[in-house]
Amino acid sequence: MTARLQIDLSAIQDNWRLLDGQHPGETAGVVKADAYGLGMAQVAPALAAAGCRTFFVAHLAEAAALRALLPGVRIATLNSLEPGEAADFAAHEVVPVLGALHEVALWREHARRLGRVLPCFLQLDTGMHRLGLSAGELARMHQDPSLLEGLRVDVVMTHLIASDVPDDPNNARQARLFVEKRKQFPGVKTSFANSSGMFLGEVFYSDLARPGVALYGGNPTPGQPNPMRDVVRLTAPILQIHALEPGDTVGYCGTWRAARPSRIATVGVGYADGFHRRLSNMGAAYFDDTPVPLVGRVSMDLSTFDVTDVPAEIGGMLTLLGPAHGVDALAAEAGTIGYEILTSLGRRFARRYVGA
Repeated sequence: MTARLQIDLSAIQDNWRLLDGQHPGETAGVVKADAYGLGMAQVAPALAAAGCRTFFVAHLAEAAALRALLPGVRIATLNSLEPGEAADFAAHEVVPVLGALHEVALWREHARRLGRVLPCFLQLDTGMHRLGLSAGELARMHQDPSLLEGLRVDVVMTHLIASDVPDDPNNARQARLFVEKRKQFPGVKTSFANSSGMFLGEVFYSDLARPGVALYGGNPTPGQPNPMRDVVRLTAPILQIHALEPGDTVGYCGTWRAARPSRIATVGVGYADGFHRRLSNMGAAYFDDTPVPLVGRVSMDLSTFDVTDVPAEIGGMLTLLGPAHGVDALAAEAGTIGYEILTSLGRRFARRYVGA
């Protein structure tokens, strides 16, 4: 009996609409990593049907797959382009986000070969120190405008360090830096806020917001009620129930020991499915509205839950992800973030798309 992952496309659409209403500029959709593990082939068309017209992915291969799905939208790649990729970027009408002068040079040279102007986004480094033009590179660009010859800069953007921590001083510092650095590109549109950044206030508004995890139900306002709709529901049938006597142990190395007569339910979900081993003896599932603790170690294909206090039977369902126990709750139990939970969800689940 296979665990079932339900993905609500209507909820994703509603989340995009809520975010679009939150922000005065255009709202893009970040669908990298196979739409955060939920299936770009299903999610991206649903977002387009809701009104989304700009999409962000990480790599050229993702962009090419998305272009085949959606011929008429704007697609930008966050990880820029590598040597030898420029022709494919142009052929698929993909906009590179350029974050270094050598990347600008690659795109400029391809524009020269084609004999036409090519669009690009420029990423400015305001403190993340991963991707983005440095202060020195921006100074060189200012001194030598020919570095952008043949290119049309459609958007200048940066990436927030700590948008999920509203009072983190990095947010205000990055806002000041971005305002100052983008002056080098008068009249060019800007892109600033990610999911959490869209809730930080007007100073973080821009022409193009880039929400990701909030589209998929993650809370963009940690510590406050989640304004987003739940998107995923993961349920698993009970394969077996074992009756334990006090002192009996469960799972590898017997890390959980029964303190009373207990009933232990086994479900076919393990760390190979993205149900993290870190959840061992810490996580929970739900039987109807009642939480049942995860006991013993999560193994590759199986996990075990204490159902002593609920009328669970073989073939009954436990909910591992759902309205009462969403991605952020499971992430907290696993000591990680909702992003990792979503992108880890395995391919062995029976996936069902609803809505849209």
